[in-house]
Amino acid sequence: MTTDIPLGSLIQAFFAEHLLTHKRASPRTVSAYRDTFRLLFGFLHETAGIEPSSLRLADLDAPAILSFLDYLEAHRRNSVRSRNARLAAVRSFIRFVALREPESLALATRVLAIPVKRADRRLVGYLTRAEVDAILAAPDRLKWAGRRDHALLLTLYNSGARVSEIAALRRSQAVVGASSFLQLHGKGRKERVVPLWPRTARALKSWFHECAGPPDAPAFPNARGGPLTRDGVSYVLERAVRMASASCSSLQAKHVSPHVLRHTTAMHLLQAGVDLTVIALWLGHETTQTTHMYVEADLATKERALAKLAPAGQPVSRFKPGDALMSFLASL
Repeated sequence: MTTDIPLGSLIQAFFAEHLLTHKRASPRTVSAYRDTFRLLFGFLHETAGIEPSSLRLADLDAPAILSFLDYLEAHRRNSVRSRNARLAAVRSFIRFVALREPESLALATRVLAIPVKRADRRLVGYLTRAEVDAILAAPDRLKWAGRRDHALLLTLYNSGARVSEIAALRRSQAVVGASSFLQLHGKGRKERVVPLWPRTARALKSWFHECAGPPDAPAFPNARGGPLTRDGVSYVLERAVRMASASCSSLQAKHVSPHVLRHTTAMHLLQAGVDLTVIALWLGHETTQTTHMYVEADLATKERALAKLAPAGQPVSRFKPGDALMSFLASL
């Protein structure tokens, strides 16, 4: 079996046909896979001296892929999660090639046998209620940008939305009335509806009244009227955290990102007694296994469980049967 197949046509078919047409992959998935192969082809050009347009399928055998993964960790300082994400993109391409070119099955088997590296699982970071209140109070609502930032951060905390979802939010997706809610278009092309607190609904109603626009206009525009980018949303949050740190010193030791605010929403829902399946629907998780990480990180729940257990070294009360006559009456 030969693997002397030009790589260029396979790459073009993988992106143009497989990802875009057959799988209808999201733009973010396409961008992530594109970046993976740009890095891979650049690595092969530096190490093997092969121009990307001259690469053959045989150049992507398992030893080359393993060297590329080691390069990502050792030289680019990528985390294990990033390394595994790059490997997932390569695997997706190799599975496509194995179906399209049966003679490449041996190579595909070797590449697909490369294991996913185990990564350390850290407890999720989240904020306290006092820290969230300090961040929400930080924007100067006497200014246009401050009123926008307050409405954005309040909506972000209320909804637990991903930063990409809040950046792409349109005015028509926020319904404010007798029943107020957000219609979010999330990861995996899933849509979900998230209810809004009256406080959030009032803030959005006031903001939309001030910042008039058509239904398809960005809910939180930048100074030029266009939608905020992911980096723009992160900057708004970072600025609010800096200002809030003056009155809430615990924020000084924390790295607060939009995803930390999303974790915070989930943790506060869990601590309020909301069922885990409801939180999974709220956040747009595919399964409750993803949401279970919040149970692992919730110290308050563990403390309540510990309080029900008698400390070691103390006498434990034992069951004593009731009076015989009372037991007879209870059995009737």
